[in-house]
Amino acid sequence: MSRIRQIVGLLVTITAITACQNGSKTTTLPDEFISPKTGTKKELTLDSIYLYAKQLYRWQESLPSYTTFDPRTKYAQIEPEQTAYERALFALSQYALNKKGRPYELSTIPNKPKYSYLERRRNDKKSSGHMASIETPYRYATHLSYWSAGNKRIAYVYIPSFPQLQTVKAELDQLAAELAQKQVTHLILDLRHNGGGYVETAEYLANLISPAKLDKKVMFSEQFHPNVQQGKAKLLLKQPYLDANGKVVQYKGRPATLADVDYSEKANTHYFIKKGHFNSLQQLSCIVSERTASASELLISSFKPYIPIRLIGQQTFGKPVGFFSVHIGDFDVYLASFLIRNANGWCDYFDGIPVDLALAPVETSRHPGDPKEAWLAAALKDIAKDENLTAISSVTYFPMPAEENLLLKTNFRLK
Repeated sequence: MSRIRQIVGLLVTITAITACQNGSKTTTLPDEFISPKTGTKKELTLDSIYLYAKQLYRWQESLPSYTTFDPRTKYAQIEPEQTAYERALFALSQYALNKKGRPYELSTIPNKPKYSYLERRRNDKKSSGHMASIETPYRYATHLSYWSAGNKRIAYVYIPSFPQLQTVKAELDQLAAELAQKQVTHLILDLRHNGGGYVETAEYLANLISPAKLDKKVMFSEQFHPNVQQGKAKLLLKQPYLDANGKVVQYKGRPATLADVDYSEKANTHYFIKKGHFNSLQQLSCIVSERTASASELLISSFKPYIPIRLIGQQTFGKPVGFFSVHIGDFDVYLASFLIRNANGWCDYFDGIPVDLALAPVETSRHPGDPKEAWLAAALKDIAKDENLTAISSVTYFPMPAEENLLLKTNFRLK
């Protein structure tokens, strides 16, 4: 699960607006059987990685023909086999170029894309798109830190990641109940180490802390490539649609496949659905860094059209894309498959989301949550302004997170 990538930001092609709104562009998809029908297991797997990318990759129009890419000649001799597949995937990820002529998935890690990746399949994967649950014992809401400054009621919570919702739902509910009881007006979310995780967990937190006035307003949408939206990605017929127990779902009297999913933007638009009784939020402040990515950036982006939000620290990682897994041989392949857009259609944070208050990196023994820690102290000062800051409760020190840099889609909707 350790998958944080310390890499330079991804740049958009053509213009930022075009990258976010190129929903009208289509390409001619290849016949899925254009590669040789026989070969070694490795050769067939290399072919499949190419063919799935040609049908699912968000920038698939940039990919070359099968003959030009020639995966068998270029990669079949590489050992071990996983390295061969990773090299092929990396090569595919480097074709889509930005206006400066650099790849979308440019990385500072040799032979690793910024976004797309593959891994040998684990036995603990269950429903379509799911990763195994994260076992780190997160403590979100048992203890919080509170301050007052004039009429402002300030709360701080450290959110290290977004694991499966079932593992943290009770603590998130407790968090919302306590914020409501304290009538918090200014909430500080510390996302500096939050590399992402499950969309449903970030979405659930957003619904807990959002004011009731946002109920039924657009939170975000997921935009797949037009060919995927239009049902042209025929290889999805080969991917079973699984339930939470890893069993194939029955649909219209037959086993369902990922081709039965509705990939339209309308079906993949998420709305605020207010949960809990916390309804006094006036301003959201987020402590962020270059490690803040994916689902945590989605949470920030979703609030931007609606409420005052202050970002404090350093520019985020920049990952407005998401994934679902496809099974190829013994591997799960995660291709950057959809863009994340907020209610304003904004997804232009491939370079990272800029901060409102930039701070120098700090190497300190102080834990997140310590009011003397430089970045939290700056966030508190930014809220309190010239008013006296009074501590209401003691600080709790939270465990450091497992590193990850993912945004996994698990809530597919069948047509």
